[in-house]
Amino acid sequence: MAFLTVGRRPRTAAFCIAFALILLLGTSNGWVSRYLVRSLEWQNTPSQLPNAEAIVVLGGATRSALLPRPTVDLQESGDRVIYAAQLYRQKKAPLLILSGGRIEWFGKGTPESEDMATILTSIGIPKEALIQEPDSLNTYQNAVNVRKILEQRNIKRVLLVTSAIHMPRSLLIFQKQNIDVIAAPTDFLVSTGELGELTSTPKAAILNLLPDTSYIDQFTSALKEYIGIVIYRLRGWL
Repeated sequence: MAFLTVGRRPRTAAFCIAFALILLLGTSNGWVSRYLVRSLEWQNTPSQLPNAEAIVVLGGATRSALLPRPTVDLQESGDRVIYAAQLYRQKKAPLLILSGGRIEWFGKGTPESEDMATILTSIGIPKEALIQEPDSLNTYQNAVNVRKILEQRNIKRVLLVTSAIHMPRSLLIFQKQNIDVIAAPTDFLVSTGELGELTSTPKAAILNLLPDTSYIDQFTSALKEYIGIVIYRLRGWL
């Protein structure tokens, strides 16, 4: 826009350039991105989790075993699969419900529920403890399809495992389905350590004002969640 108007409308061009720079600096510095992420992640901070009848693990954490991968890979959000295994070994629940399909245009491969099962069995979780739900393509479908499984098995209370930034929206959706759900978030992007780093030294405070692509990624993830909350609310899903 700025380049198209720089010759004919220099003031408009200058405004567009200034706005773009402000937007870049605002979304790519550690102060803004970390506090925006924290506003979501810290809504459900970990505590002593009670026992439940099942652990629900949401998809979005794996890459299928397509060449040249030798097996299923875990993404950044793969912490949720490991955390679910830890909860199972702590005897928090006797069953793991793995919910997630595979969107065709977003990376081909097997359903995420199957990929998660592959990872879990490879680290010693028995197959008998796993229930796969391979049809969900979004969080709303996760909740609807999991509710059907819970009703079939007369399961009343579940622990919900997903990334902390995704937990507020997920929790609202599952509660909308009248599921007795307890948040068990993991994969925290912002901890007290990251926040402390912002003010640890004057140099750190200044450096965290500089643009960084990792901060843009965090900002974008948080913004998508807030937009998702608005859209899901408008659709009556939460």
